[in-house]
Amino acid sequence: MKIRTIVSAIAITVALSTTAIAGSMQAKNPMVGGAAMYPTKDIVDNAVNSKDHTTLVAAVTAAGLVETLKSAGPFTVFAPTNAAFAALPAGTVDTLLKPENKAALTSILTYHVVSGTLDSKELTAKIKAGGGKAVLTTVQGESLTVSGSGNKFKVTDAKGTVANVTINNVYQKNGVILVIDKVLLPN
Repeated sequence: MKIRTIVSAIAITVALSTTAIAGSMQAKNPMVGGAAMYPTKDIVDNAVNSKDHTTLVAAVTAAGLVETLKSAGPFTVFAPTNAAFAALPAGTVDTLLKPENKAALTSILTYHVVSGTLDSKELTAKIKAGGGKAVLTTVQGESLTVSGSGNKFKVTDAKGTVANVTINNVYQKNGVILVIDKVLLPN
């Protein structure tokens, strides 16, 4: 009887510890688009729950990038909001979502992705090492320039458009998302 009680106590302790660890991991992630973001889910599985990223999710699907962003990565995704896409010239998003424009859409989307996990701490270190800016090579192949520190970052694209990071450090099991307020465009 004593062994059963000890085993039960150990099982309860393990269960509570696991719940506490999962809870503390969740506490690190901010809400995005009104939804909880779980560090145990991948980039796509979290993004589909954000009401602020429905256009991005539709674009990733149209470009055929879902499986890539569900892979092990790790990736840093600068994720434009619906409002960022809406600020593009009228008709741009609809045109990009057409099957005949898949290559252009893929180029734009992969321009928002950098290999590795670059949270605010890593970005700050790269910016400091770069004398006030960090030049990041995107998965698309061109560069983005990041400046700032702490939790205030600006991302500049090849055309000079500056996006503000509005939400930092949204950890995923295969990387990190940083929410931005503009769509970045390669050359």
